[in-house]
Amino acid sequence: MEPTPLKRIVSLILHQWLLIGIGVVCALAYCFPNVAKHGGVIRSEYSIMYGVIAIIFLISGLSIPRQKLFSQFLNWRLHLVVQIISFLFIPALVLAVVHIILAGDPKGHIERAVLAGYIFTACIPTTIASNVVMTRAAGGDDAAALVEVLLANVLGPFVTAAWTVALLPKDAAFDPWRYGGGSLGNMYKDVFQQLGLSVLLPLFVGQLVRWTWPDRTAAVLLKTKLPKLGTVCMLLVIWCTFSSCFATGALQTMSAQSVVFVVLFNIALYITLTGVCFVGARPPRVFGSRPWAKPIFKRMSPEETIAVCFCGPAKSTALGIPLLYAMWQPLDLFTKAKTSVPVLLYTTEQICVAHFFVQLFKKWHAKIVQKEHSEDNVGEDMEVGVVTGDGHDNAAEPRPRLTPA
Repeated sequence: MEPTPLKRIVSLILHQWLLIGIGVVCALAYCFPNVAKHGGVIRSEYSIMYGVIAIIFLISGLSIPRQKLFSQFLNWRLHLVVQIISFLFIPALVLAVVHIILAGDPKGHIERAVLAGYIFTACIPTTIASNVVMTRAAGGDDAAALVEVLLANVLGPFVTAAWTVALLPKDAAFDPWRYGGGSLGNMYKDVFQQLGLSVLLPLFVGQLVRWTWPDRTAAVLLKTKLPKLGTVCMLLVIWCTFSSCFATGALQTMSAQSVVFVVLFNIALYITLTGVCFVGARPPRVFGSRPWAKPIFKRMSPEETIAVCFCGPAKSTALGIPLLYAMWQPLDLFTKAKTSVPVLLYTTEQICVAHFFVQLFKKWHAKIVQKEHSEDNVGEDMEVGVVTGDGHDNAAEPRPRLTPA
């Protein structure tokens, strides 16, 4: 029986509810920016950036076995791949693009605040919330994603500021960002306070509950579908981010060329970086052909690969915006707001594009698992030798195991 048009519409909404939700919260942010902006009606810098993110990591703490979390802390190759891509490869790639634009756009159609913002965006660590949620949704190793989030956001405050200033082009147009440095003392205090209260504390509480009542916790998670709440929390973070952006007026006053460039470049950059992460996690087998190269180029499991592909390209608004405003405190608010546009749009667009990658990685993961299962079955069916009554093995020709139809 053919489904009715109404059922088709409902099915489409259920399958694409995250994208629809992003559109709704962006519209709300545009119409009512003062509600969820930083310092607004709901004080989102506390209610969302602390409370909502804490819920995400509490769920992670309840969901992830302790042994799995500890084993990923010792996974040195995972750390190298994700952090090298995040803090070295992405800044190098973005800096090359910025220099190409400077050479081809001497009249400044692409605003220099946007280019400075891109260099800053390339140097900030991976996002705190969305890649854990996306990794879990795609069937990846959320313990691996969680460990990389913690490591990157501990390193980020120390790496990002110095790295950004060092990479700024020597053009005079970038002098306001090169010499407009502010005091980072309060920023470090705020960042590590947020990391402790919204990430580490709820994660510890979740792990403690799971360790004390493991069976009961697993049953409650399965029955209530609590992990799905993480996606709703992610929409609230996007709402907060766009409200702050629209409240400053920075996005509305940008040139059309700058807006088009930012939107299209973000999509192309995220897709490219996802491909780089995939190759980094599962390099071609020829690279590991030498004995000394095997530990370095060993292919990661499909679950870890998915975690790398969501953690590597992602960037954090939660750390990025406070750090940006602290680094360039002497600059006027409008300049800082324009500089923050690449951070805001990239971190939002990465969630939209990642939503499609969730579906792709789900299918890829299922295909890999099915292939490995088939190979295991063939291996069992082709075993040679049967044990006779006197305890000796008699050789036999490989033969397929007969299974009933």
